[in-house]
Amino acid sequence: MARNLGRFISLSAASLLLVLNSNGQATLTGKVSSSGKALGFSATVFIEGVAMGGTTNDQGVYEIQDIPAGRYSVVASALGFSRSQQSLLVPSFGSVELNFNLREDFAALDEVVVSGTMKAVNKLDSPVPVEVYSPRFFKANPTPSVYEALQTVNGVRPQINCSVCNTGDIHINGLEGSYTLVMIDGMPIVSGLSTVYGLNGIPTSLIERIEIVKGPASTLYGSEAVGGIINIITKQTTNAPRVSADAFGTSWGEVNADIAAKFKTGKRAVSLVGVNRFRFGQRIDKDGDGFTDMTLQDRISIFNKWNFKRKKNRLFTLAGRIVKEERFGGDMDWEADLHRGGNEVYGESIDTDRWELFGVYELPMDEHVQFQFSANGHTQNSVYGDTKYNAEQRVSFGQLLWDRGLGERQVLLTGLTLRYTYYDDNTPATATADTLNSINRPIHTYLPGIFVQNKISLTTQSKLLIGIRYDRNSLHGNILTPRLNFKWNSLDKRNTFRFSFGTGYRVVNVFTEDHAALTGTRDVIMTEDLQPETSINGNINYVRRFFTRKEAIIGLDATAFYTHFYNKIFPDYNTDPSQILYNNLDGFAVSQGVSLNVDVNRRSLKLLAGITALNVYTERQGVRERQALTEQFSGTWSIKYTIDKAGLSIDYTGNVYSPMELPTQTAGDFIDPRPSQSPWYSIQNVQFTKTFDNGAECYLGVKNLLNWTPWNHLQSGVSYLGNTLDPFQQNTPPNELVFDPAYVYGPNQGVRGFCGLRWTLN
Repeated sequence: MARNLGRFISLSAASLLLVLNSNGQATLTGKVSSSGKALGFSATVFIEGVAMGGTTNDQGVYEIQDIPAGRYSVVASALGFSRSQQSLLVPSFGSVELNFNLREDFAALDEVVVSGTMKAVNKLDSPVPVEVYSPRFFKANPTPSVYEALQTVNGVRPQINCSVCNTGDIHINGLEGSYTLVMIDGMPIVSGLSTVYGLNGIPTSLIERIEIVKGPASTLYGSEAVGGIINIITKQTTNAPRVSADAFGTSWGEVNADIAAKFKTGKRAVSLVGVNRFRFGQRIDKDGDGFTDMTLQDRISIFNKWNFKRKKNRLFTLAGRIVKEERFGGDMDWEADLHRGGNEVYGESIDTDRWELFGVYELPMDEHVQFQFSANGHTQNSVYGDTKYNAEQRVSFGQLLWDRGLGERQVLLTGLTLRYTYYDDNTPATATADTLNSINRPIHTYLPGIFVQNKISLTTQSKLLIGIRYDRNSLHGNILTPRLNFKWNSLDKRNTFRFSFGTGYRVVNVFTEDHAALTGTRDVIMTEDLQPETSINGNINYVRRFFTRKEAIIGLDATAFYTHFYNKIFPDYNTDPSQILYNNLDGFAVSQGVSLNVDVNRRSLKLLAGITALNVYTERQGVRERQALTEQFSGTWSIKYTIDKAGLSIDYTGNVYSPMELPTQTAGDFIDPRPSQSPWYSIQNVQFTKTFDNGAECYLGVKNLLNWTPWNHLQSGVSYLGNTLDPFQQNTPPNELVFDPAYVYGPNQGVRGFCGLRWTLN
């Protein structure tokens, strides 16, 4: 009996061991480093095919728990480094160690990108050229908004549109900001009414990377993606630090603070919260024209993102953001209680309230089908002198995305989309044409669409991407946008060639896109019913990597581009100085040019520099005219030198722009005393950063080292704002210079010091 009992116990123990072996889970740990230096807080390790991963702590160590037994492919990646991939057999239980050594690659050709194809792909494999910029790039010149952070990206220029309230937009390859689609996590959030203000208040501590696609992408994203895409990718809750903070101030009195924190709610939800606060309340008038040089701003933004754990690791994320901002610029004596909306003292006051909601839900089915959605509301209560502009816009967007492989060589991506836009304001844009009995009529726009994209692997070195999109605009009818992309790379992956061709379209609302239509004293006149703009685009891109004997990596990225526009909306400032005439151009417009990026990465020295040559013009009735406020040449650079032993780094960043045609009031016998062209100008910055053992960073530096401002280049007694003594044009004689905030081409903020502190807790 004792023997039988012993056998029973042995069999029971063996059965229990088998059960444990079949259901056991292991832990994977290791260290990620580069050239012997730990990549703290910056590297991500994930298991391909399984939604499991983790990020490194301050010592470069990662940990992934609860891994089922099996053989996996484990990948380590970090922005600015080549990816490393290893195969690993995970046992049923216990702990496994796997270390990674990443090689620095400033070109970052192996990063994962989603813009351009709407699908996560290796950057090298993407037929669409995508530029990727990490938070490390933007830390070289800390700014309070994404808008300002892009000033050192080649071919991308933040353009100030108003000298008084300092609002602006983002130009890509010479095209105005309304041609640029700005997204958060792939969702079209910042557009229309929020083009000017939506880029403010995105906490930089939550940004994983920014992807930029230059050229039309209407095939995938529809209207507003004519000039290009700026896709702000926020951190995943799985690889975000537990707490991070970044705060800095300037000698002008600007104060900016970002703080983010991660927490768990139960076993199935992880949340990431970020808050941005910016305040500038000091009235400064260094040019002596009686108007503020820098707009007063008070802004708070709160961002919250959730990741939910589901069966079979299906994706479900939900995120939201609220932004509230008060902004003022104008006469130094302006007071809100006394002068807002009146015609005694000129001021521009903009109160903005905005909310956003977006997410992705993967359907519970065998096919890979996702439902992507977003919604936003934007309310603006503003006055520009005695002109009131009160507007409300609500946008809802839904997209059903189906991704499926067709054999070994093809990947099909199809989507059904629906976008609804509600817009209402107090301008003629939403009123009937009857001037005596005008009735307010908000605009309701429905935009259903369907697109198909097929990525074909012709060989191991070449890929072809073909796609087409059909939209049905409820106001303007049918719109078809095809595209074609081809990519080839050499066997050693040091040479990559891309060719792109496509079309784009854009539906225009002048009052939400052109700030000049609201500010100043010029009358706005629509000479006809404005039709959608359409474009044809082609570009050629070549990327080359060199590895020198002195352990340096050199990357070259050259692009030639051409865009031809039909029905382009043309603002005419010159026919009548007191008016802005809007019409569809009777002719065509062209944006063409070449750009070159050069990056060098050698031990302690990193350099990224770029130049862009542009030729942007309109042609009608055989007469060719350069586009106003568009440079013909620009250059940008970012140089970083690190002294590892001292924990010190030095960043030198800057840009340079060639002369631009400016919207002067010269007409007939009247000669505007302000120059019709801007001078060459350059904004340069330097920063020193000290890194401590606990991960904290202290930084200080100087912005605008050359103390460049536009008013320094005007003759004595002339203001770049025009006649600031009579901003309401009550006593200005005919054929005299009138008040004009639209005459602006660069920032009006001079040299200033700054200092700040960053801290991260994993």
